Amino acid sequence: MSSWQGKTRGGKFGYWFFIQILRFPGIKFAYFFLYFVSAYYVLFVAKARKPIFWYFHNIQEFSYFKSVASTFRNFYVFGQVIIDKVALMAGFSKNFTFNFDGEEQIQEMANSTGGLLVGAHVGNWEIAGHLLERINTKVHIVMLEAEHEKIKAMLDDVMTEKKMNIIAIKDDFTHLFKIKQAFENNEIVAMHGDRFLPGTTTVTTNFFGKQAELPLGPFLLAVKYNKPVSFVNAFKESSTHYHFFATKAVSINKTTTIKDRNKAATQLLKEYITTLEKSLIKYPEQWFNYYYFWNK
Repeated sequence: MSSWQGKTRGGKFGYWFFIQILRFPGIKFAYFFLYFVSAYYVLFVAKARKPIFWYFHNIQEFSYFKSVASTFRNFYVFGQVIIDKVALMAGFSKNFTFNFDGEEQIQEMANSTGGLLVGAHVGNWEIAGHLLERINTKVHIVMLEAEHEKIKAMLDDVMTEKKMNIIAIKDDFTHLFKIKQAFENNEIVAMHGDRFLPGTTTVTTNFFGKQAELPLGPFLLAVKYNKPVSFVNAFKESSTHYHFFATKAVSINKTTTIKDRNKAATQLLKEYITTLEKSLIKYPEQWFNYYYFWNK
């Protein structure tokens, strides 16, 4: 399995370019332009194309030609997701609509002990912020410093709302102290549970019938601080509509030994995988991990 390199495809120029399109021709033109961008990636960016084709052909078990078509569609939807994220953060468009399933689970967390929200690189994670802004507590979004800083300077100039607190993952581990403080304040922490960097604690487990390596860290944090966990994601269902899902919060039994803590965290990871599998069966083209995620 190829490991993730700690950065997301797409540079600062790409964000700037689409911001300019949103400012002038508008979001529909930006969507139209994506057909050419998607075709370029399918034809010329093998490093991204090959893993996502492998996912469709071997994980979703699509035919060869359906896998090719789905690869193109995947790049196109991913581009839409990026444009939607920028548009909403910058206030360019308020025409998006949303369904919220499980919002009461997060509200219950906010009204009691706080908790952990675990998502994945599927759908549109940032869109979920529209729900989190409605939650009556402080929300901390954990992301790698490389991902955060890459677009921060560009989006700072256009963002109209900055209600989320970002905890950047750094080599000095200061992010762990910030997460600890957030949990002690009974606040909500949100992070991804599908990527890891070398040196972190991982578990190799069954995911869609094949072996994949996933990080145990997010779930160990929930067990360590005895916080409930909800698995959340937001999927694009049309050009202007998103559907947000939050599972029933899983309560954590207090553990006293490292062995029990690891066992509880591993069980949480398995429940996370089960939820993710169900989501990807329904939204197979919204898987946005462009590297060989499974052990081939």
